[in-house]
Amino acid sequence: MNFFHPETLIFWTTLFFLLFFFLFLKFAWKPILKTINEREKSIEDALAEADKAKKEMAQLKADNQKILNEARAERDQMLKEAKELKNQIVNKAKEEAQVEAGKEIEKAKALIQSEKQAAVKDLKNQVSAFSLDIAKKVLKDELKDPQTQMKHIETLVSDIKLN
Repeated sequence: MNFFHPETLIFWTTLFFLLFFFLFLKFAWKPILKTINEREKSIEDALAEADKAKKEMAQLKADNQKILNEARAERDQMLKEAKELKNQIVNKAKEEAQVEAGKEIEKAKALIQSEKQAAVKDLKNQVSAFSLDIAKKVLKDELKDPQTQMKHIETLVSDIKLN
């Protein structure tokens, strides 16, 4: 038997190939397919997890935006309320200041009026005193003479009207 003869070589090559193919199918093909399937499944799982994580990130981003918008709206509302409260306080303080100023003005007017009346009364008293002093001096000079005194008395009596 010659191993190098072409038909023998083809026979043995085919036999070894079939034996190798059979052994390969029997022992190696299933573990290789199992490993490939496991790898494919792990890749699919990883892609699914990545997609799930991407969706969760998108949801978290949307939730964060929603929370941020709510916080902004709440901040704006608080600022609006604070401005309104400030305006109320300022307006109330203005009103109270105006009321107090009105009271002070009325007090000042009353004080000025009473001071004015006192000054007028004092002026009248001084004018009366001066008038009496002047009248005394004039009458003193005029009534030195007894005839003039009688004439003056007669004039005064004639001016008195009796009913």
